[in-house]
Amino acid sequence: MSGGSAVARLARQGVFLGTCSWTDPTLIEAGTFYPHRQMTAAERLAHYAAQFPLVEVDATYYAPPAARTAGLWVERTPADFTFDVKAFRLLTQHPTPLRSLWKDIAAALPEELKARKNLYARDLPRELLAEGFDRFVSALLPLHSAGKLGVVLFQLPPYVAPSRGAYGYLAWAAERLSEYRVAVEFRQERWMDEAHRGSTLALLEEHGLTYVCVDAPQGFRSSVPPVAAATASLAEVRFHGRNTETWEAPGIGAAERFRYDYTSPELGEWVPRVRALAEQAGRVHVLMNNCYADYGVRSARLLADLLDQAW
Repeated sequence: MSGGSAVARLARQGVFLGTCSWTDPTLIEAGTFYPHRQMTAAERLAHYAAQFPLVEVDATYYAPPAARTAGLWVERTPADFTFDVKAFRLLTQHPTPLRSLWKDIAAALPEELKARKNLYARDLPRELLAEGFDRFVSALLPLHSAGKLGVVLFQLPPYVAPSRGAYGYLAWAAERLSEYRVAVEFRQERWMDEAHRGSTLALLEEHGLTYVCVDAPQGFRSSVPPVAAATASLAEVRFHGRNTETWEAPGIGAAERFRYDYTSPELGEWVPRVRALAEQAGRVHVLMNNCYADYGVRSARLLADLLDQAW
């Protein structure tokens, strides 16, 4: 990473910018970020890490990570590079195909659960779910030991609303992941409405969890307002774009869902918010999830320039 770039200068001040993927096929096909389309996985990661100090790993949502893979990430990146890692979908109460589970855990399930297309955290015996958390933690130890693990992103689905059960599960999950920093992103509007905002932020602060601030389309049940709040020593902002037509559209891929090219005025709205977060938390992760083609890369660089000018 060029030490004289806006991205590098911000990192030295505790504001780390990056994207939510470095392997998206549309980014590779765009041909505007990577020098060559035919690059190895190691070459792509090395090139990305020369441009940004932070990336989010999305693959760990779809399948549990392996310690060997985490070790390769450590080897292929500079000493000061950081990975935020998305929690496995079973742990965050998303529907999970049986084939995605650890084989021995799947084999230990009751027969009636093995016949289901998808499983949820609530379906598993608590001891098996706890084992899943422990294995997820263990797989990330190479990153953690190398000082390269930023946060575990714990993204709740839109059907999980504030309730006694949801509060209890978050508290339990925080305990299971207590070795690591955990950031929580909500996809249900009630968590941050007037009736629940105070209790939501208080719960996160009580358990040392980072509130994930979001920029996303508004007007949906899954919409969370663009509130900037710091509940831990690390703050986080994720940019999902503002494409209302694709936000809840069925049957489309992630790149198409978040296909949005931010303008300078739109990103400029977040300059004072990010500065405030930096003052409150000391460290801020800013991630672009508009990962269609090179939109996320360009948005990250544009916001870096805006922040650098205003710092």
